Amino acid sequence: MSRLPGKRARPVLRGPRRSNAPGLPAEIFFSIIQKKVVTPNDFASTTQLSRTLLAFVDRYNLTARPFNWKFTADDLTALLRRISEHEQKPATHTPADLAPAA
Repeated sequence: MSRLPGKRARPVLRGPRRSNAPGLPAEIFFSIIQKKVVTPNDFASTTQLSRTLLAFVDRYNLTARPFNWKFTADDLTALLRRISEHEQKPATHTPADLAPAA
């Protein structure tokens, strides 16, 4: 895990991704942690942050349920096809600010 430069450094998961996305559960878990634990960003120390994270993980492990995936491989194929078709369509109009001067 590394951090991006900037005002609010955020963890970035890096590594190879295969088509079955083995890192997806970890990315979802870290997304939940970011939204529910670290978003306030008002920890007095790293020790307090560590305790809060560990307490959250303990509670989450007691109440967590499997994700109910509704987005299928067929849905993904259809979405990618629509995106591809959209990218290949020529622009049907020219915005007024980009139109040639008359």
